Amino acid sequence: MRTPGDESHIRKYRLLGLTGSAAVALGGASAGALPVGAALAPSSEAAAVGLFGAYFGLVLLVAAWALLGRAVHGPRPPSTRAMVITLVMWAAPLVFGPPLFSRDVYSYLAQGAMVDARIDVYTHGPDRLGGPLAAQVPPIWQDTPTPYGPLFLSFASLIARVSRAELSAGVLGMRLVALLGVGLMVLSLIRLARRGGTAPAAALWLGALNPLLLLHLVAGAHNDAVMLGLLGMALVAAKGRFPLLGAVLMTLAALVKAPAALGLLAVAAFWAGGLTGRYRWLRAACAVTGVALATTAAVTAVTGTGYGWIGALNTPVSRQNWALTSLLGRLTASALRGAGSDLAPFALDAWRAVGLAATAVAVLVVWLRRPRHSPLYALGLSLIAVAVLGPAIRPWYVLWGLFPLAAAPPGAARRVVAVASGVLALAQLPSGLAADGLQLALATCGGLFALVALWWAREMSGDEMPASAREQGRAA
Repeated sequence: MRTPGDESHIRKYRLLGLTGSAAVALGGASAGALPVGAALAPSSEAAAVGLFGAYFGLVLLVAAWALLGRAVHGPRPPSTRAMVITLVMWAAPLVFGPPLFSRDVYSYLAQGAMVDARIDVYTHGPDRLGGPLAAQVPPIWQDTPTPYGPLFLSFASLIARVSRAELSAGVLGMRLVALLGVGLMVLSLIRLARRGGTAPAAALWLGALNPLLLLHLVAGAHNDAVMLGLLGMALVAAKGRFPLLGAVLMTLAALVKAPAALGLLAVAAFWAGGLTGRYRWLRAACAVTGVALATTAAVTAVTGTGYGWIGALNTPVSRQNWALTSLLGRLTASALRGAGSDLAPFALDAWRAVGLAATAVAVLVVWLRRPRHSPLYALGLSLIAVAVLGPAIRPWYVLWGLFPLAAAPPGAARRVVAVASGVLALAQLPSGLAADGLQLALATCGGLFALVALWWAREMSGDEMPASAREQGRAA
């Protein structure tokens, strides 16, 4: 009797995931985050068919990932090479399709064009640029400065200059930058897993073939891919007795997106592990801080964008986002208004302050208990806390903590983030916009149709179907 790890089963899961990602890409051609002027009305027939097809593909992709997870943790797991081939096949249809699940890539291009035009992106929003690129940015972000670091803006500026404001070329350029980050993520996962005693195939399943990575870092071309790629290589260097290089690379990751700065704690932990003496932790912390400051100064001087990104970190977030602190803030404000209190306008800011304080406490507790966990595990939990307790949350933010956890020793957090990944993969429409009743109905029908197709396939072949959410969690 064949086991789940047999090559024939792996090929089936690979084909199932490829079918799913192809359906997502095809559906996105009419229901994705299309440029202004090319986007279809959600009620149009083409957009409805596209949304139905995209969610049909989403469910197939998540099912293929769950089945592959069972094989990875089975008696005959696939090889590292087989996992990389599977990742390439699943990602391929998404590379040349339109932006999906977010319009952020248009903001990247507009911000890159602003840097190229010598417009201060840390003071002005895309509305100052004007033109076809700025027109693609959602109205809510038209007049807001960017919180991204100077390293990423250099990439965006280069892509905007080379593409000459041509949208399709610019999107492809930004996607290639994201793919470079994904490639670094894959390489670092393999190295970190091998050095830490974790099976590389299991690390790749959770951290690279994850549906959130495919949908948001590949199809969405988010700059989180570059941040995580540099973060991963920094951890490889620091764990491999090159902590100085690790501190430089981790600082570069933070100069893409600020959350990566927490990775400097892991670099300091690895650095201290290679030192002797009573004050080794203090010496390591001082060394990491000095390297980080020097790297930041050097990159800022080379890029010429200045230090405005530090002040831009408080760029306003949407007041209607679904972050935990924002939700509690809106509920509290509503209750206070109902009670006739004048404190209602302060509720949202108060809860966000509580969230920041809770994040700081959570990070402190995790690192004080670090001897019981690896630095990778502690870093993963810290980044999860930042994502969950921060003022804004997006599905792909889970990848911040999931990525180091994928290479860390097994633990309960890995099981939780594995289940959360499958759920959050279905949480965003391909257009990146809020759903109305009709769109929710179409998405639900597409997903249910995929489940029926999977059930029919099982009945015809006699193979086992995807595990339940609990089984998926155990597989992590």
